[in-house]
Amino acid sequence: MTFTTRFAPSPTGPLHLGHAYSALLAHDMAHAAGGIFHLRIEDLDQSRARPHWEAQIADDLHWLGLTWPEPAMRQSDRGAAYAQALAQFEARGLLYPCRCNRADIDAAAGAPQEGVPQFGPDGRIYPGTCRNRPMADRQPEDVIRLNIARATEALPALTFTETGAAFAGTHALNADDLQTTIGDVILERRQMAGSYHLAVTVDDAAQAITHVIRGEDLFDATRIHVLLQHLLGLPTPTYHHHRLIRDDAGKRLAKRDDARAIARYREDGLSPADIRKLVGL
Repeated sequence: MTFTTRFAPSPTGPLHLGHAYSALLAHDMAHAAGGIFHLRIEDLDQSRARPHWEAQIADDLHWLGLTWPEPAMRQSDRGAAYAQALAQFEARGLLYPCRCNRADIDAAAGAPQEGVPQFGPDGRIYPGTCRNRPMADRQPEDVIRLNIARATEALPALTFTETGAAFAGTHALNADDLQTTIGDVILERRQMAGSYHLAVTVDDAAQAITHVIRGEDLFDATRIHVLLQHLLGLPTPTYHHHRLIRDDAGKRLAKRDDARAIARYREDGLSPADIRKLVGL
């Protein structure tokens, strides 16, 4: 099996040092294993994605010395694949439409109970307000959620392997844990072909990804992806969640950190080797 990985940025802003570290690490690991490195453009949110940011991403990565098979996969081209996956879930009665906005969810959650998780990898854990709505009741403004209680009925022994230093080992999925700490995640967002969780699961399988290399802030989302892989009959990759690059105050870098944008360092005359030193590679 050929070692195959990917770097999957959203074209909503400039790449910063954290992106450079993730992309370089994935490219290095693939190269060391004689494998394949893919670039995937996660542009599901067309209201925020911009062509000039996509072009800048490719330019910065090429400047860093990275190469990948062309053309890069774009999630905006993958609507049919996401619709097919959603149809499989719907046929099994695992989906329902939800009209709740963030304020509705906050209000329905009520006062937090001691020891009961309030937030998971998909934000505030959904309290189930719309859970009994049938898909036939779907309206254009609805999102589509996974009924995780139904999805985890008779859950077999599912595990995934993690090789990142912070979480190294074999991790098992537990139905009760999935229900209480994740809840009914969104699989299709308003005016989008899917959601991050659905798209990343379907696309990793489509690109035969054997190793997912990404930041440790996404570790908790891995349980969602492994569950979706099981429900869709897709293979589970090996995961490697790496350390995050932080600013001087210890805060994770975001796209608004223009001072740490790769393009800014390029303008200041730094070389790709300098960027590697800055991120510890």
